Amino acid sequence: MTQVRKLWPLLTATHRYDKTISTFQRGHGQLIDAPILAYLIETANGRILYDVGCDHAKIADAATRARYYETPTFDFPAPTMTDEQRIPRHLARLGLTPADVDVIFIGHLHFDHAGGLRDLRRCGCGAEIHVQADEMAVARSGADIAVFGDDLIDDAGAPLQFRLQTGEYTVVPGVQAVATPGHTVAHMSMWIEMPKGPPILLAGDAADLQENIDDEVAPGTLWQGREAQAIESIRKLKALAADTGAWLWPNHDFEFYRSLPPFPQALE
Repeated sequence: MTQVRKLWPLLTATHRYDKTISTFQRGHGQLIDAPILAYLIETANGRILYDVGCDHAKIADAATRARYYETPTFDFPAPTMTDEQRIPRHLARLGLTPADVDVIFIGHLHFDHAGGLRDLRRCGCGAEIHVQADEMAVARSGADIAVFGDDLIDDAGAPLQFRLQTGEYTVVPGVQAVATPGHTVAHMSMWIEMPKGPPILLAGDAADLQENIDDEVAPGTLWQGREAQAIESIRKLKALAADTGAWLWPNHDFEFYRSLPPFPQALE
């Protein structure tokens, strides 16, 4: 029986970029606005965050923003993020604090998914941080420019303590980690059995847009050019959704996000 009680999508920032970042070799020159989302899952055994958004400190200060985002090797402009979009602010609107989060599940370590870790630690979050061991190995190597190495350390410069995982596993009953590599070396999606209605399958960046799912087109950014692997992951998600009756959610699609109940309403 599932332990899941409620699910909230959290809009943590907005990102404008060339559509080819979301759809491989498709949409060149077309700018799109994309939500940067995290997801709060309340269960009978505690609260889980799937991803944590960006580091607000790297965006709010102009000089810091230039140092991270305005470089010759970085392909992304800086997202737009307000103080109210920080995860501690979302939690406060629900009457919670970062200390009320028990597990942080990082689908992959790119800046727009793991950047909020330091802010949560600073605000008193002592949650376990789950990430795939292969993701961490790539992050520590510096081979992926979309990973900011200092997102993975605390304010004193000490490495954050991660619980390294390998492959698929049950996070709690009703919450299953699903391997969907391609966008990154060991990207993870999440299948969630809801207490009412169909399960929800969070694609994460295995599928930025509904178009990725419908047309089986890979994300625009791929680990070592692994387009075929990324497409296979999309097909895996679609098959899992069909087999379990799950609702498959793209991760950076504003039209889809706006179709969901507005925060602070929850899905149950």
